[in-house]
Amino acid sequence: MKGRFGKGPPENWPSHFKGWGYRVTMPRRIILQILNNAEKHLSAEEIYLRAYKIYPAIGLTTVYRTLDLLIKNGVVIKVEFGEGRARYELAGRVEGINCHQHLVCMNCRTFFDSSELTEEDINVIKKMKEKLYRKYGFSVKSCILQFYGECKDCQKNE
Repeated sequence: MKGRFGKGPPENWPSHFKGWGYRVTMPRRIILQILNNAEKHLSAEEIYLRAYKIYPAIGLTTVYRTLDLLIKNGVVIKVEFGEGRARYELAGRVEGINCHQHLVCMNCRTFFDSSELTEEDINVIKKMKEKLYRKYGFSVKSCILQFYGECKDCQKNE
C-alpha cells in the first residue's frame, strides 16, 4: 500500500533488509508503515509517538537507529526546513534518479512536496549528476532540492 506521497516502501523490502545484513524486526516494520502512511513529513519524535501506540516496547533510540539505517540504505530521506528539527519521509524513486524536491516558504515556514517531475526535469537532474561525476568523480546516489521563497498565501498578504 502506498502512502500520501505515493512512494511506498521499496518492493520486497524485507528481502532488502536481509540483503543489507539486517533482521526484519517489528520496530522496523512499524516505522516503515508509519512513514508509508504519513500525511506529512514527520520528526523522529512524532514517529516515536505513533509507533508507541502500536508497539509500546519501542524506544526513541530504536526509532533514531532505524531511521539512520533507512537513510544509509536510501529508503528514507532526512530533511531540515529551518525549524530546528529534522523530518523524515520515504525516498522517491523516479527512473533511478532518487531525487526529491521541497518548496519552503521563508515567511510562514510551511513546506510542500514538489515531487511531480516532468521528463525535462528528470533530464536536467541526470545531466547534473553526470557533470558532477565527470568533474569531481562524485557518484550521486540521491539528492534533495529545496527551493526557498514565498507561498501563495504570504504573497497575498503583502
